[in-house]
Amino acid sequence: MSLQDDLTAVQRCLDELVRSVGRLEQHVGGGVDLRRVRTDTDHLRDSLALLREAAPELASRPRPEVIHIPDQPYDRALWSDVDDEGLGASDRRAP
Repeated sequence: MSLQDDLTAVQRCLDELVRSVGRLEQHVGGGVDLRRVRTDTDHLRDSLALLREAAPELASRPRPEVIHIPDQPYDRALWSDVDDEGLGASDRRAP
């Protein structure tokens, strides 16, 4: 999927969220909690609009290099000269 396709999909979902919040507002009426949800959806719309404006610049950026981290445990000898921070030393009892 391209960046534009993803942005369009997010826009559709956000439009549906705004419609759903509107329907919920009709059922429940106003209130502090619902006003907060309405404000949050408005912020999401604004943020998505800003992201759409920046999309050409974002698409032209090189992707960061992916660094694969192995699943096997690290060699315990790497930490032989340090204490477990916050847990105390392994040969002493925590308070």
